Amino acid sequence: MASEKMKELMKRRDELESEIKTLHEVLDSQKSVGMEEPLTDAEGFPRADIDVYSVRHARHQILCLQNDHKALMDEIEEELYKIHAEARQFKQTSGDTNDEQQIQSTVTVKESFGSIVSVDVGSPAETAALKVGDSVLQFGSITASNFQGMQNIASVVQHSINMPLTVIVYREGKELKLSLTPSRWKPGKGLIGCFKWVIDPHMDLFMRLPQCGSRQNHH
Repeated sequence: MASEKMKELMKRRDELESEIKTLHEVLDSQKSVGMEEPLTDAEGFPRADIDVYSVRHARHQILCLQNDHKALMDEIEEELYKIHAEARQFKQTSGDTNDEQQIQSTVTVKESFGSIVSVDVGSPAETAALKVGDSVLQFGSITASNFQGMQNIASVVQHSINMPLTVIVYREGKELKLSLTPSRWKPGKGLIGCFKWVIDPHMDLFMRLPQCGSRQNHH
């Protein structure tokens, strides 16, 4: 089943992120050299204050794992896209069994216009209890009926800094009303902390965002 595959993909994602975090801790233990700081001194010799070999090894492993992580996130996007397509098809085929029920459902059930692929630890999205796989039914004043593109989300976010906005999601058969407060929670991490947002396929839009809520085209 698609949901079982998604669980496996999410498990692998968590494992990769844990490995990357551990390797960054290695770099932090070496005078916080990070990924870019020079490993040679002013005279061009290997630095004596750090374990150069360990730093080089950790950096190499991080780069490899980041490539794996990117490929995995692409696969997660595809799987979410498939899940939504299947759900859409099911809704269309099952709706014909009872015309009266179908009419009632169109009045009461909100339509999804996107899904959350990843949520940063410690971000406003995590604080709001947004979860990977959540189908977004409402984001502030935005619903499927007036959603035109991610610029709508960006506008709402920019005008809601440090102010709570309502987000309604569909999760495990239930609608949940959450409160999200965009903020500058971490340099370079945007205002929300959603790693990616996948647009529902039936809306004929499909956008990939490196960092939901950040500057320029990021939300």
